[in-house]
Amino acid sequence: MPIASISNGPVAVIDIGSNSVRLVAYDRLSRAPVPMFNEKSLCGLGRDVAVTGLLPPDGLAQALDALKRFRVLCDLMRVERLFVLATAAARRASNGPEFIAEVEAILGEPVSILAGQEEARLAALGVVAGLHRPNGIAGDLGGGSLELIDIEEGELGQGISLELGGLTLRDASGKNLKKAAKIVADTLDRITILPQARGRDIFAIGGTWRAIARLHMAKVGYSLNVLHGYTANAKAIAEFCREVQRVDVNTLPAISEIARERRPLLAYGALVLEEVLERSGAARFMISTSGVREGVLYSQLPRALQQQDPLLVGARALNELHARDPEHADELIAWTDAFARAAWPDETPGQKRIRHAACLVSEVAWRANPDYRAEEAARMVAYAALPAIDHRERAFLASVQHARYEGISEAVMPPLRELLSLWEVDQARALGCIIRVAFNISAGQRGVLPSAPITIENSSIVQSIPARFADLSNERLVARLKQTARILGLGFEIRIIP
Repeated sequence: MPIASISNGPVAVIDIGSNSVRLVAYDRLSRAPVPMFNEKSLCGLGRDVAVTGLLPPDGLAQALDALKRFRVLCDLMRVERLFVLATAAARRASNGPEFIAEVEAILGEPVSILAGQEEARLAALGVVAGLHRPNGIAGDLGGGSLELIDIEEGELGQGISLELGGLTLRDASGKNLKKAAKIVADTLDRITILPQARGRDIFAIGGTWRAIARLHMAKVGYSLNVLHGYTANAKAIAEFCREVQRVDVNTLPAISEIARERRPLLAYGALVLEEVLERSGAARFMISTSGVREGVLYSQLPRALQQQDPLLVGARALNELHARDPEHADELIAWTDAFARAAWPDETPGQKRIRHAACLVSEVAWRANPDYRAEEAARMVAYAALPAIDHRERAFLASVQHARYEGISEAVMPPLRELLSLWEVDQARALGCIIRVAFNISAGQRGVLPSAPITIENSSIVQSIPARFADLSNERLVARLKQTARILGLGFEIRIIP
């Protein structure tokens, strides 16, 4: 099944923000676009705008130079469609219109100057595009502003934009955190949206909040170095935000991973985030690296494509890229569907989608050295640019792929074990072993699995093989079925059928 896309080649978004000017090019305009090039220039266009009302001359020069480079890069990548956005700084500065005219002359494309509510809407669409059924409030902290908007089952509430961006807050407070705290408190006192997140999630967007999450991951020794989908208890993040405001940020673990130009804004971003979390009563904090840019792309899709599951679209793209026979994956999905109805009758829709994703990515490492296929498959799946998947699900997929290539060895622990419960580890291993059996009898080629069902009868796994494929049954298949049966607490049988 080919990936549905409304472009034949790359598309790109240039985002002219208050702190950075960024180009992101994506492989295609689909439900799961993958960034193929990402570059930013920290120009600080919003610096001093709150005080002078003007975009700074040095920031303007740096931004225009970056945009000239971005135009050449888009041409080199043969970008089919280019979307250009400008946010708070260009919107507010009195010399913004002159700057935008220069930008349009350089890029040869119109610039969309986003109003605050539109910026909030697009940020929320980015969260909808990149996470699975998000339920909470999206907060997008930029250099110039903070956008907040409610999301429930893909439906968006009314967005608001507040002048609480890192640069704006630093300038308006005269670089005084106590004054900044009063500005934040006074501003948030006037809004009513935050309590709507009580017991739900806060989805954090923006470079400064991503940096805070990166530092928190280092502090707690988190094992999966992926920002998108990183989730933590909201109270724990609020406490960490207080620590960021108290200490010299240059002493924090992993501070070397944060751009020097961004470090002076960390305390202001932490101040805003602490207040947002405390006032909201949210249960969880979650990072979304999918924001305004991805929201723009999502908004271009027809409704039918928007309703696709982005995880399965992304996994299918990996299948098309890596599989020896891409159509085999759909047969594998149907084959495991039949088995799951007997083996896991209580399987939830969420577990089913992860099982289907596991089938689609089951060929990612066949080109690797045989001694390292299990390790490579687990690594590729854990760190793949897959949307709409949380970290526990990434760990589960990685364990499935490890077992698919390695089988079960008591001497080898599954990857990212600490993110999973014992039950989840066993489920992942069982699914990996089932997929391992499938490849033993199909060699990853279509045409075998539909006629060779695997079922459970009388507390035994029964692998049926049609007579024309009877010679596929050997000691290797016996060993794989035996291992699968052992982890499921069942017997096993190979049955030759007419």
